[in-house]
Amino acid sequence: MERLFNERNERLQQIYLGGGAKAIAKQKEKGKLTPRERIQYLIDAGTSLLELGAFAGYGMYSEHGGCPAGGTVAGLGYISGRQCMIVANDQTVKAGAWFPITGKKNLRMQEIALQNNLPIIYLVDSAGVYLPMQDEIFPDKEHFGRMFYNNARMSAEGIVQIAAVMGACVAGGAYLPIMSDETLMVEGAGSIFLAGPYLVKAAIGEDIDAETLGGAATHTSISGIADYKFESEEACLDAIKKIVGKIGDKPKAGFDRIDAIAPKFDAAQLQHQLPQDASKPYDMVQLLEHIVDEGSLMQFKEDYGKTIICGYARIEGWAVGIVANQRKMVKSKKGEMQMGGVIYNDSADKAARFILNCNQKKIPLAFIQDVTGFMVGSRSEHSGIIKDGAKLVNAVANSVVPKITIIVGNSYGAGNYAMCGKAYDPRFIYAWPSAKIAVMGGEQAAKTLLQIQVAGLKAKGQEITPEAEASLLHKIKSRYEEQTTPYYAAARLWVDEIIDPAQTRQVIAAGIEAANHNPKMEAFRTGVFQV
Repeated sequence: MERLFNERNERLQQIYLGGGAKAIAKQKEKGKLTPRERIQYLIDAGTSLLELGAFAGYGMYSEHGGCPAGGTVAGLGYISGRQCMIVANDQTVKAGAWFPITGKKNLRMQEIALQNNLPIIYLVDSAGVYLPMQDEIFPDKEHFGRMFYNNARMSAEGIVQIAAVMGACVAGGAYLPIMSDETLMVEGAGSIFLAGPYLVKAAIGEDIDAETLGGAATHTSISGIADYKFESEEACLDAIKKIVGKIGDKPKAGFDRIDAIAPKFDAAQLQHQLPQDASKPYDMVQLLEHIVDEGSLMQFKEDYGKTIICGYARIEGWAVGIVANQRKMVKSKKGEMQMGGVIYNDSADKAARFILNCNQKKIPLAFIQDVTGFMVGSRSEHSGIIKDGAKLVNAVANSVVPKITIIVGNSYGAGNYAMCGKAYDPRFIYAWPSAKIAVMGGEQAAKTLLQIQVAGLKAKGQEITPEAEASLLHKIKSRYEEQTTPYYAAARLWVDEIIDPAQTRQVIAAGIEAANHNPKMEAFRTGVFQV
């Protein structure tokens, strides 16, 4: 785990360089801050950004020079004591142009702000859509234009949106600041226009410079579409702090919180809790004692359905319901040994019931995933494992309290769904560097794929030697396992971030705090399921 943790940090340091040292130097020459410097200046002293989507685009678009962090730096931060969503374009990455993953990441940040009723701050510095890939970012429902649709929806919901234009804001992107509540611009740097000087010249033959066409002075004194102008980025960011500091308080969801107590075991030691071999057993209860407030874990049906641990606890004082896969061998109520990490009939039934209870009591849920799937075989099938699994999936899908998911190890097949994977709308979903997300384990998948390929070759009359078969298995397994890494998942935003295990307690607490800002909660209904 320490090796995986160090590998994560090394990759992050590379991502933090954005478009590279030369691009950063060019930004400095213009008197501009980098997006991370802007955010650090904006948030309260002594606090840090809980970054989301840092690995977005990781390993993707190599033929286009890459897109570190999806060309956007974003996350949760405190401004004037208030928790906010902050989204900053990275101008060092292709002039802040939007790749497909940029659109997906920005929409995810808006979704988080909308779900949790958080003010959202846009630090705008973007050349607009990345033209070589315009067909993958421009016209579809979840593409670039959805940003402005979300602007309108969030405004209707009363969610504060503030846009600071610190560089280019071009073409369709020009609607984002103007659809925000307030627009701030930096003189000599910020510009807003539907078409830049070159396009204006080509379209109507008019000669005009960028500042006259759409600079801060133009939009604050002539067009009236911007509200404030500032001589420096720092002055602009200071103004945002003042605006946010005056936002009135709103009703909360009312999730219960008391004074926090430190965990029984040091959270910094969490990285030592998992065995190197992901198939080896360990005690999930002991892992949880590094996360929850000491003495707060009260297990629900502790002696029943033991391959899933359910229980009430507190994390940083917040009341939380925990659903976690037990990874050690346990004895069933019938005295049979059950494999850890596998969901059996009784554990599925217990977890579904516990989720109902948490919704009844308005207690947020934290899912801690290390699951290899549901139990298979005639005994499980005859006992109705699909029925019990469907009951659990139904409860997770219809749950209305906030759900936060942490993938610490395996996340395979239907187990991913039952334990609130991305498809089941968790408010936040994080992965440890040890996470593996796939339809099944690499060994099983590779052998299954090998059998199919060998059968296909033999059907064509080709013989395959044992050596060739072993080589093919290795190739299949390597390719498959590359797709199961947390980096592959985070690059595509299947998880919001790959976190240091020691951050687990912090991110769950921050997620509940964010969710507490939204008092709206639908009535809990499960619909029809087999009992």
